[in-house]
Amino acid sequence: MGHKLLALLATTVIASGGAQAQEIIFAHGENPGNPRYVAAEEWAELFTACTGGEQTVNVAPSATMGDDVEMLTSVAAGVIQVTANSQGAMSQIVPEIGLIGLPFLFEEQTTAWEVLDGEIGDMLDEHAQQAGLKILGFWDNGIRHVSHVSKAVPSPSDISGMKIRTPPDQMTIDIFQALGASPAPLAFSELPTALQSGVFDGQENPLINIYTSKIHEITPFITLTGHKYESTPVVAGLAWWSGLDEETQNCALEATAEAGKLQREMSLEANDSLRPTMEAEGVTFTAADHQAYVEATASVYEKYSAEYPELVEALQSAVGQ
Repeated sequence: MGHKLLALLATTVIASGGAQAQEIIFAHGENPGNPRYVAAEEWAELFTACTGGEQTVNVAPSATMGDDVEMLTSVAAGVIQVTANSQGAMSQIVPEIGLIGLPFLFEEQTTAWEVLDGEIGDMLDEHAQQAGLKILGFWDNGIRHVSHVSKAVPSPSDISGMKIRTPPDQMTIDIFQALGASPAPLAFSELPTALQSGVFDGQENPLINIYTSKIHEITPFITLTGHKYESTPVVAGLAWWSGLDEETQNCALEATAEAGKLQREMSLEANDSLRPTMEAEGVTFTAADHQAYVEATASVYEKYSAEYPELVEALQSAVGQ
């Protein structure tokens, strides 16, 4: 809890005659330096200030409240109130969320933000509410690339047979199965140890996640595949959300949007600026054969178009495909 927040809380308690503020938990899985970590701290200050100190926030970072799936379960159960989570984990509960990660759907992060801030985001929120979750907004988790312990993978044939860690996300698993790799899900917090022990040949993530978790030190060969985009859905428990008055609900939405601007800007800047930093630390970057990868993953669209025709069509229409 930051000094500003403590000062605000103390002032509020005094002003209200010592009344006890209500504390909520905002949990996430990232470490200091990651945009999600910074934005969560910002969210806490904004939400507390907006509620006049009637609500305070205990930010629980670095998977201290469990991995992403466990945090979502805790949110639905009311153990914690809000989580900045992962698209992959949430797709286990709300499968439609996984469609954001259709291969090569978004070539630019900014395009994804425009789509998710509009009608598509509202549609996904409706599905989430049916599962007892409320989407407050979508932060960014970047365009994803493949990193390998010993080689570049510029074409699908290079990735064939690769033991690759994925999030617990069926879409990502389907993409790498289509590419001929051997994908397996694992919690992000367990990934460095699994890579060091040789369980995997590599993994896939946006550059900022690779860097702040120091995975580039274990897998210094990064191929700029850009195979999918992922969001960071900011999710509240629907029961908690429904119990708030409209003013407090608006505080949560506004805090998510404002902290999200910071988070998105940091993520975009990192995507543009991290490459020379990582090269100086020993990373070798390689371009991918974009068209070959697109063609190799076409079957993924066939699968999901059959399962979710309206939403896939809406997403493709939104990006002009």
